Amino acid sequence: DMYWSVTQMLAHMTVNGASLRVGDLFASGTVSGIDATTFGSLVERTWNGTQPLTLDDGSTRGFLADGDVVTMSGWAPGPAGSRVTLGEVTGTVRAARD
Repeated sequence: DMYWSVTQMLAHMTVNGASLRVGDLFASGTVSGIDATTFGSLVERTWNGTQPLTLDDGSTRGFLADGDVVTMSGWAPGPAGSRVTLGEVTGTVRAARD
């Protein structure tokens, strides 16, 4: 469940100067639940890296590592219970420059 409703978030944005126009995309960011199975980010799932996840290949991750591939996707509710997909984006974590 969301702490603020969409209308409350939009009101908060616009009262602080954000402008909205038809066609603008609005997103809330990570939405998490109340227990570990519903946490919405890696930092939450791993308790800030102190409880790493075990991956399918047996390796563990508390944080993303160089070479990790991350894919994010999104959707919105559509008519008659359908979903409107926003597509997906994939990127590879690269090593920091010295």
